[in-house]
Amino acid sequence: MTTELIIGNRLFSSRLFIGTGKFSSPDLMQASIGASGSELVTVAVRRVDLDDAQDSFLSVIDPKKYLFLPNTSGARTAEEAIRIARIARATGVSDWVKLEVTPEPDYLLPDPIETLKAAEILVKEGFKVLPYMNADPILAKRLADVGCVAVMPLAAPIGSNKGLKTTELLAIIIEQATVPVIIDAGLGAPSHAAAAMELGADAVLVNTAIAIARDPIKMAQGFKHAVIAGRLGYESGLAAESSQAEASSPLTGFLHS
Repeated sequence: MTTELIIGNRLFSSRLFIGTGKFSSPDLMQASIGASGSELVTVAVRRVDLDDAQDSFLSVIDPKKYLFLPNTSGARTAEEAIRIARIARATGVSDWVKLEVTPEPDYLLPDPIETLKAAEILVKEGFKVLPYMNADPILAKRLADVGCVAVMPLAAPIGSNKGLKTTELLAIIIEQATVPVIIDAGLGAPSHAAAAMELGADAVLVNTAIAIARDPIKMAQGFKHAVIAGRLGYESGLAAESSQAEASSPLTGFLHS
């Protein structure tokens, strides 16, 4: 059965969300986002001047067309993440926030304790919080319980392009979810996004794989169609795997008449 994607009382027709880092130019970023069909774009608050309408990001991304999801990339503690989120909201850009707390510099893995601490405070302050997190089913439940509007478990370390390396844990998170599950980080090919959607994810967020592709616009189109295909596969009911071969055409009828 087809279900609509609603996050924080907002309806999305596209289940592909786009990050804005690593593009070689603002114009290429704009064209790639347009080709993706995405309605939500995330941007690191520390990379843009939200008070300057001529900032390269703000000048090419129409806030009437896309939902801005400021993220707290670079925050190492709950305190730092909360401060960044408050700055983004104070500019009037958005009261949505992608909560990222990554104190470990080599793999940029999210800190579960600081993430939960920050989420509790930001939710109480009226933010619509989407936390980036490890593929931890217990943490996912705790974050939903404190009021996060979605959870964003990683498929693999951010920017690694390795694909679904946490499949079994993601499946548990999806099975137990009471809020939308957006698989974020590590998706390096359209086939990875399709697999994530076939697993039952509500959406995926992709940045590096599109931004550094030889042709980011075509790659964005590839991810767009992969997400649609994967969701259709999930909704239609995937055939169960079998350890034995089974003929698609039964050996009956005219061959034995």
